[in-house]
Amino acid sequence: MRIGIIICDRYNHCDGGKCFRSVRNREGAFKRYSANEPLEVIGYTSCGGCPGGNIENVANEMKKYGAQAIHLATGVLAGYPPCIYLEKIKKYIEIRTELPVIVGTHPMPSNYIKMHKKVVDWSEDHKRLLEEFQLIEQEESIKYDSSLPSYEKILKTELNS
Repeated sequence: MRIGIIICDRYNHCDGGKCFRSVRNREGAFKRYSANEPLEVIGYTSCGGCPGGNIENVANEMKKYGAQAIHLATGVLAGYPPCIYLEKIKKYIEIRTELPVIVGTHPMPSNYIKMHKKVVDWSEDHKRLLEEFQLIEQEESIKYDSSLPSYEKILKTELNS
């Protein structure tokens, strides 16, 4: 399976570590792919900034290079505020490319879940997408919370196995 990942432009300098970790581990939105099936990321770039100025170009290029699905990175829901164009961007890419668009990559880190609950900024649509694409399972959310003192130990153990 070949996929493309589009990140929120607010994170345009992101190294993708959590996204690629979740690809490798088949966690978060990547649970949908069998561990026995090769999973190749053919592109990783930003949306181009609100309201998604790079979407048309990158979605078409990803399809040209063999993408069979496009993931909108977890950052579209993790950011403050979460992406207000998310539904429109998802629909546009699906219609334009005829590829499935999956919202999310890595599990939502538990510290982000706590903060979004405090500031009450996830809409009902955002909450539905978090559940639909399996981004808020407690054990995985804790595992991806880099603010926890145990994070580096967990990551190191995982990388050495």
